[in-house]
Amino acid sequence: MTMSLEQQIQADMKQAMKSGEKDTVLSLRTLLAKIKDERIRLRATRELTEDDVLAVLLMMLKRHKESVAMYKQGERPDLVKKEQAEISLLQKYLPQQLSEEEVAEIVKQVIKEVGAESIKDLGRVMGPAMGRLKGKADGKLVQNLVRRLLS
Repeated sequence: MTMSLEQQIQADMKQAMKSGEKDTVLSLRTLLAKIKDERIRLRATRELTEDDVLAVLLMMLKRHKESVAMYKQGERPDLVKKEQAEISLLQKYLPQQLSEEEVAEIVKQVIKEVGAESIKDLGRVMGPAMGRLKGKADGKLVQNLVRRLLS
């Protein structure tokens, strides 16, 4: 039986604790706390799924990437390095990322399916495209491809 994403994170945290990797332990504890918050938020309606855990992971990744941009702007290479370490740790738990060509093919299929013809249809394409590519491609890449293909 394979481990769920959350079980894998917990196992990795235990291993990091045994190895004395304080930064890794802190990062994984934060991630598990966010997952627990999501479980509490959803408890009233349903159980937490793998997609919910992935959504928490993607939200944290996005925040760290935004922090990197802010720290670069503020000329804080020490903090940029710390955030990039967090990003690379979190990325280990993402599904295999698709190449730009693979993402473009999926975006083209979605454009055809929804009958999008111009940049005005961006919103109609982005929802289904991101649904299919959840965790497998960066949202900015998808948005840039959609814009390019609809222009």
